[in-house]
Amino acid sequence: MRTALIACSSLARRCDRLGRLAETLEFTREADSADAAVRSALADVRNAVPSARLIEAAPDLVGLTDVAEIVGVSRQYVPKLMLTHPGSFPAPVHEGSASIWHLADVLAWLQDRGGYSLTEDILEVASAALQVNLAKEGRRLPCSASSELAGLVG
Repeated sequence: MRTALIACSSLARRCDRLGRLAETLEFTREADSADAAVRSALADVRNAVPSARLIEAAPDLVGLTDVAEIVGVSRQYVPKLMLTHPGSFPAPVHEGSASIWHLADVLAWLQDRGGYSLTEDILEVASAALQVNLAKEGRRLPCSASSELAGLVG
């Protein structure tokens, strides 16, 4: 069984614009999968600080410059890919002056195209972060609206 090492390095404290104390927890965790490592870390945080509130699991929401850095290509190359493959490049989560994508979607698209040196771990970690963030946001949706909206948004 493969072991995933999920690595980060520090615990930082800062105050956000509203003056709230914000903590960014980064960790190193060894587990059978990225999903297991992330779930274990979330459980440990919940046990240690029951009042902690997850804002975002990362890496998930990224700009194209972030993707270029992760993949190891120029920051001009990824937007060029997006423009030359408009029918298949993943749709952004938000489109505007600062568009963002789910990293897992873009990495999976790049992996399917081939020719990119992606480590399996980064796609697995990005997929685990995406699942955590979807679960977090999905809690906000009333059960009665869930299936109807799923049918409408496709």
